[in-house]
Amino acid sequence: MVTLTRLNGKNFTLNALYIEQIESFPDTTITLTNGKKFVVKEAESDVVSKVSTFYQSIQILGLHKHMEEDNSEQ
Repeated sequence: MVTLTRLNGKNFTLNALYIEQIESFPDTTITLTNGKKFVVKEAESDVVSKVSTFYQSIQILGLHKHMEEDNSEQ
């Protein structure tokens, strides 16, 4: 789950597993697999970063290579 901000300033939590597409029009628009769209204040790159962090937290996405190297040095 990722917490995002609607254009009206209200926060909401979105299940990132249902994200199909993220675009900037210039506002960041998130399209879900069911076709529903959300427009958020966060930049596209920030949404992608939050989604990647979420995927890593539920072990869908591996660590970045540099993070793996940092962990092996400890």
